[in-house]
Amino acid sequence: MILGFLFSFMIEPFDVLKNSIIEVLFGFVNCEESWNLVSVYWGLEMIGRKNMGRASALLLVLLALGFFFAMYNLLTLVIQYKDSSSGAGSGIPDPVIRMPTNLRKLRKSNLKFHVALTATDAPYSQWQCRIMYYWYKKTKNMPGSDMGKFTRVLHSGRGDHLMDEIPTFVVDPLPEGLDRGYIVLNRPWAFVQWLEKATIEEEYILMAEPDHIFANPLPNLAHGDNPAGYPFFYIKPTEREKIVRKFYPEEKGPVTDIDPIGNSPVIIKKSLLEEISPTWVNVSLRMKDDPETDKAFGWVLEMYAYAVASALHGVRHILHEDFMLQPPWDLEVGKRFIIHYTYGCDYNMKGELTYGKIGEWRFDKRSYLSGPPPKNLSLPPPGVPESVVRLVTMVNEATANIPGWDSLNSG
Repeated sequence: MILGFLFSFMIEPFDVLKNSIIEVLFGFVNCEESWNLVSVYWGLEMIGRKNMGRASALLLVLLALGFFFAMYNLLTLVIQYKDSSSGAGSGIPDPVIRMPTNLRKLRKSNLKFHVALTATDAPYSQWQCRIMYYWYKKTKNMPGSDMGKFTRVLHSGRGDHLMDEIPTFVVDPLPEGLDRGYIVLNRPWAFVQWLEKATIEEEYILMAEPDHIFANPLPNLAHGDNPAGYPFFYIKPTEREKIVRKFYPEEKGPVTDIDPIGNSPVIIKKSLLEEISPTWVNVSLRMKDDPETDKAFGWVLEMYAYAVASALHGVRHILHEDFMLQPPWDLEVGKRFIIHYTYGCDYNMKGELTYGKIGEWRFDKRSYLSGPPPKNLSLPPPGVPESVVRLVTMVNEATANIPGWDSLNSG
C-alpha cells in the first residue's frame, strides 16, 4: 500500500513502465529490498520531472535514454541478486569469491580430526610421545582447535608401560628383514592395520610424529577430498623425475601432480587414507628394493612414497606453510601450529648458530637416544631465535608436569 501511494504521485506517462517494474521487483526481492529499489527509482523520476517542464526535446530524449539504461542496470542487479540468494541458501551472497556448494556443506559436517602418530617402544620414541601427548591435551580444547581423540599407533607388536598414560593401539611390525633396517617403513603398514581394525569416530585424521609439539590450537586445514599438507623444501619430485617415473608412469600425468610433501603432518579424510595406505606400503617397499631409488632418497624415501601414492590416487594436497615450523631454520613460532624438532640446535654463547658443529649450547633430540632428557634444560643464550627458546621452554614445561618423568625406563 505504501508503494502504491508513492507511485500515485509520479508522472502519468511512466505508469505502464512503473507497473512493470513493481511486478519485477516484488517477484525477486522482499518488501525491505523493494523499498530501497523504489527509492532509487523515485529519485531518478523526480529528476526527470523537474527538468521536463523546461528542457528541450533533445534533452527529454537524452533523459529518457539515461532513464532506460539506469532501469536496465537496476533490473539486472535485481535478477543477479535473486540468483545468488537462491544458490547460497541465504540472503547474503559471499564476498568476492563464492565458496563452492560442497564446501558449504562440509562446514556443517563434523570437522574434528583424530590425532594419530606411529611409534615404537624404544625409550627415544617414548619420551617424545609423552611430550607430544602433554601438549595435545593442553591445546585440544582451546578456541580454534578441531582436535578429536588421540592414538599412539605402536608398531612394536606388543604393549609397553605407557599404555595407561597414552591412548595406544598395538599393531604388528613388518616381517623381519623387510624394512632393511629402515624402521620408518613400518609407518604405512601401521596405518593400514590401524585403519582396518580400530574404531575411529572422526571423519578426518591428522598423521603426526612423536617429535611434534602443538604450539597453537590446530583447526582442520583440509577441505573435503583435498587433504592439508606441509611443503618440504627437500621433497622435489620434478628434480627427481627420472627416479619418480619408475613408480609414477607418464600415463598417470605430469610429475608436477606429485605434491612436495611427506605423510606428516597431513590432515586427510579417513576414507581417502584407507584408499591410499596400501599403495603407500607397496610404493615404499618397491622404492627400498630399488638400489638407485634407495640411494637417491635416503632417509626421506618414505616421504616420497606417500607423495607418489597420493598422486596415483589423484589426490592433491592443500599446502600450508603455517602448518609447521622447524627450528633452528624457522626463527619464530608466530601463528604456526606445530613445532617439529627434527634438527639439532647448536649455538655459541653469542647466540650464533653453529650448525654442523656441536655448540656451546645445544638441544638435539638425538642426545637422548637411550632415555629422556632431564628436567629444566638450560635456556639458550641471548640472541638465539624465539622458535628455539619456545621449543626448550615447552619441553621444560612438559617434563615438569608429566608424572614420573624421571622413571620412564622403570616399567
